[in-house]
Amino acid sequence: MMKKYLFLFAFISLLFSSCTTRIVTTTPRTNVVVVNKAPRNHKIVVINGKRYYRWGGNHYRKTNRGYVLVKV
Repeated sequence: MMKKYLFLFAFISLLFSSCTTRIVTTTPRTNVVVVNKAPRNHKIVVINGKRYYRWGGNHYRKTNRGYVLVKV
């Protein structure tokens, strides 16, 4: 009789336990500066084969949304 209860307890405990764990990662929020239109005095600079747009002492990459501030 005791073996039945022990077997039933082991079966139920295996049924409701899980071997997987859930890991939630969060991405750090960054401030993205998007400029819709480059000013007339911008310069096109090629660094390591990539085209950057430079004005005001900063480098920008051209995207579909506009020009995005990047660190070179």
